[in-house]
Amino acid sequence: MASSFQISALLLTFCVSISLTLPVRSQTCASQTFTNNNLYTHCLDLPTLTSYLHFTYDAANSTLSVAFFASPSKSDGWISWAINPKVPAMGGAQALIAFKDTKGVMTAKTYNISTSMPYSVVPSKLAFDVWDTRAEEESGVMRIFAKIKVPPELAEKGTLNQVWQVGSSIDAAKGVPSIHEMGAPNLNSKGTLDLNGGKIVSSGGLDSRTKRKNIHGVLNAVSWGLLFPFGIVVARYLRTFPSADPAWFYLHVFCQVSAYAIGVAGWATGIKLGSESKGIQYSLHRNIGIALFSLATVQIFALFLRPKKDHKFRLYWNIYHHGVGYVILILGILNVFKGLDILQPGDKWRSIYIIAIAVLGGVAALLELITWIVVLRRKSSKSTKPYDGYGGQSRP
Repeated sequence: MASSFQISALLLTFCVSISLTLPVRSQTCASQTFTNNNLYTHCLDLPTLTSYLHFTYDAANSTLSVAFFASPSKSDGWISWAINPKVPAMGGAQALIAFKDTKGVMTAKTYNISTSMPYSVVPSKLAFDVWDTRAEEESGVMRIFAKIKVPPELAEKGTLNQVWQVGSSIDAAKGVPSIHEMGAPNLNSKGTLDLNGGKIVSSGGLDSRTKRKNIHGVLNAVSWGLLFPFGIVVARYLRTFPSADPAWFYLHVFCQVSAYAIGVAGWATGIKLGSESKGIQYSLHRNIGIALFSLATVQIFALFLRPKKDHKFRLYWNIYHHGVGYVILILGILNVFKGLDILQPGDKWRSIYIIAIAVLGGVAALLELITWIVVLRRKSSKSTKPYDGYGGQSRP
């Protein structure tokens, strides 16, 4: 069975293996230039996906000239800027999408996005006139250029709903973009654009699905990622001290049962999210979650079958209990990082979790050293007692 030193080292290895480097926006829209010396009245640093929008609006004839800049994660990826006539959301958007064709030449095309999930992206004309569309790429940054006839109802309002996006690949057989990532930056790439002032207005916070993803992440990070490891630390070290018995046992049970209850809620939320995400699968994250739920359920019910201390099967029960506990510990921390990769809540949250689990691992390593010192001193004290023939007892 693995020692706590090994477990602590594993925790710290997890932390070190995750990069803490924060992305820095290398430029702003004001510093960008155009190969054809085009000039635009307004420019915006869009709040997500390191994207930029340059535009000029001619109110006299309701014409909007746009240049959208973004960097896909791969060179054969795609970028998109869209107007949604109804709401600031992907469903129902009228999109301009740029990518490299089969010959490696940048192209820009128009697409309609369906209003219901799973969204379908169909090459077609838009609900409003679009002309002078073109695309280019330089140093990994793709650009879409176009002129748009703003519909009368939007022109009268002076605002429109915009949605932007990036993806990593194109489905060559269908000529449509492959699905983009589902992290928070991708799901929050939307807002309301002021045609006259150039201001971008938040779309009103996170949508309900993103909120449920965040709840799922928080529940599982707190349960499997923090509370369960803390319960193991309690059981491993407090029982070394006789004065802590039986308080350590009840505290250990409280931590693990609480972690299980919170984790089951997080697991159920994840199952519900998965059932609503047709065509989107995170197989490894899901399978680890199912394994965690199954092992933790067995672990909880095994408490009712725990033999007494002097029972001949108690040793085997302890080996099983400790082994399964450490498996849950490792899988729980691993799946928290998998969830962070999927949710992409921001580097600060990853850093906070890494710091929390590193502190817990450091405390475990320190307590391991202290308990070994205590145990070795006890053994040394017993071995140095004099023997004088009175049944191993020292003479009064």
